[in-house]
Amino acid sequence: MAAVSSGMVAKTELVTGERMTLEEFLRCWDELPGLKNAELIDGVVHVPSPVSHEHGVLDTLTHLWLAYYAQATPGCQAGNNSTWLMLGSAPQPDAYLRILPANGGQSRDGRIYTSGAPELAVEICLTSTEVDFGPKLKLYQRAGVREYLTFELFRKSIVWWVLAGDVYLAQEASDGIFRSQFFSGLWLDVAAFWADDGAKMLAALNAGLALEEHQGFVERLAKAK
Repeated sequence: MAAVSSGMVAKTELVTGERMTLEEFLRCWDELPGLKNAELIDGVVHVPSPVSHEHGVLDTLTHLWLAYYAQATPGCQAGNNSTWLMLGSAPQPDAYLRILPANGGQSRDGRIYTSGAPELAVEICLTSTEVDFGPKLKLYQRAGVREYLTFELFRKSIVWWVLAGDVYLAQEASDGIFRSQFFSGLWLDVAAFWADDGAKMLAALNAGLALEEHQGFVERLAKAK
């Protein structure tokens, strides 16, 4: 192990269940340049298991869906697997959609990391279900993530949580399509998603984007500048 400038010994790994502060976590991350995925949730380290094939496929589909919406909605930005500085924690959502700070969004850009909370976060749950439905849900709720989506692979189940006051409520997929209550026009065809049918999924999204409500949402974001 190599010595660092403070005279302390550099870490060789982060271990799930370790307790540390955000500052300690980020310092350890800097000492591990090969580490790609790790989270600190309410002072506890979580290092995910290797990603399955199905997780990777749905991850890509999710990014396509959110990136397509963001490109059609100036003032919004989609991203994936990046670390957020959030209430002393450092979650790494599988995907997110946010309103840019210049357009009135609630997050802020830093030199390396984004701070605050995205307006929408997504987690694809396989080995991480206990964390995603427990500590991470509670963190996102406290931080003000307005909508939180969990895609549970084992049960082929989607839960779309909507922040109502300071608690999450699960909404239903009317006629098989989830419709965002915050991002006007963000529609998700449930069957198309699980079938990995990107064309059908984007067709439903395009139907949402064609609504007058979506155009009004774009205009409100522009006026917020």
